Amino acid sequence: MIFDASLPENPLRPPNDSRLHRIAGPSALVIFGATGDLARKKLMPAVYDLANRGLLSPGFALVGMSRRDWAGDVPFSEVVREAVQAHARTEFREETWEQLQRGIRFVEGDFDDPEAYVRLRETVEALDDERGTMGNHAFYLSIPPRAFPVVATQLTESGLVSSQSDGDRWSRVVIEKPFGNDLASARELNGSLEEAFPADSIFRIDHYLGKETVQNILALRFANELYEPIWNRDHIDHVQITMAEDIGVAGRAGYYDGVGAARDVIQNHLLQLLALTAMEEPISMSAEHLRAEKEKTLAAVSLPDDLATATARGQYGGGWQGGEQVTAFLDEDGMDPSSATETYAAVKLNIGTRRWAGVPFYLRTGKRLGRRVTEIAVVFRHGPEHLFARSQSSRRGQNALVIRIQPDEGVTLRFGSKVPGNGTRVRDVTMDFGYGHAFTEASPEAYERLILDVLLGDPPLFPRHEEVELSWRILDPIEQYWAAAGAPLEQYEPGSWGPPSADALLARDGRVWRRP
Repeated sequence: MIFDASLPENPLRPPNDSRLHRIAGPSALVIFGATGDLARKKLMPAVYDLANRGLLSPGFALVGMSRRDWAGDVPFSEVVREAVQAHARTEFREETWEQLQRGIRFVEGDFDDPEAYVRLRETVEALDDERGTMGNHAFYLSIPPRAFPVVATQLTESGLVSSQSDGDRWSRVVIEKPFGNDLASARELNGSLEEAFPADSIFRIDHYLGKETVQNILALRFANELYEPIWNRDHIDHVQITMAEDIGVAGRAGYYDGVGAARDVIQNHLLQLLALTAMEEPISMSAEHLRAEKEKTLAAVSLPDDLATATARGQYGGGWQGGEQVTAFLDEDGMDPSSATETYAAVKLNIGTRRWAGVPFYLRTGKRLGRRVTEIAVVFRHGPEHLFARSQSSRRGQNALVIRIQPDEGVTLRFGSKVPGNGTRVRDVTMDFGYGHAFTEASPEAYERLILDVLLGDPPLFPRHEEVELSWRILDPIEQYWAAAGAPLEQYEPGSWGPPSADALLARDGRVWRRP
């Protein structure tokens, strides 16, 4: 159910987002893995923020399911409260908390224990009566992907969900990446989920797609006549998509080893950004039409013939970064010292369409790099320079449109301008738009937007299994090539921008990486 009635004034409610003006109808959110970091730092605070903005039904219920692994006899509601007070983006208000707290429940148990699902069913059925959630349940699997099929099977066998539509009642499942670790495992995962849930009830969360600046890519391209005439191979030289982190794997060595930068970031986040940057204009902003255009774009992506010269990878070494002595990847606690897992990956991709023929897309991601930044840089061709002698140009490069996803969300345009004074010296300058300066209201956190969309049944920001499989079709040959090449991997200094092979990748094409 979706309520669109007039809403009471709430100063926390963003006034200009039509999606955030819709209130989720009566429903319950069940979080599996409720005591994990994702649940405590992102999901619970996002639920509170939605309630604080007046976007959840008064009868909303929150159920946590996990092995109880916090000390003492502290009730689960206190665990939620602590998480909210530490991580919520909106002001903590007792009246909001009291309303939300009345619908919080906890079910203890292992994910493969049928008795735990009996207790879960009794809990949500009681909430249907007490809170009026009307049998509408969203199951958020904040757990390792290997447990997804087990939970899906148990949900079905316990009668909590049905693969068939049940009138106005709905059941939805939310899964976090990674969606498999290759094409074969992704297909197996999709198959097991679709046995329990209809395809349109499966929401695959890529939290990057909930970021305001990612959604602004579509507005930038299709709401402005300025860009469409030059958004093609006649004017664009190449595109660079970067997600850099300035931290290491920290305590995630056990998870990260065997996954690596390409599977962790390129297969999902960066290929989604590529699709949004390169897709054709959709017929409408509906999920069906948006997904169709993204899938066409991903289907047109191809790899260069020589992966040795079109890819680069490496591992961060030890040394000094930002005045701090940091540990090399292979020396991190729990890491296999002979690991061939990359912490940096860069690839060159081509898109075989009329719009993009001959325009390379360079994707890179890494840990322990120069700074934390995610951006898309659309770099334009060199203009004719016959009017300006080389001596008249100072620090002049190519025009570029840079979409900053994080941090300092916004857009920068780089272009040449005359230097004041005698003569006609030209150098690069920038025009900068920042969300924080242009809009008074704060952007909702990505998980806040995505959880609301799950409860509304609004799927445009969630990739369906066709997109996932197309992404693995692109990455699988690269992973297979790297696996055959084996170790050792090239080392790079912490605080740098990656291994020398990454610079060589672009240098072969007469280009250089941006230094954000």
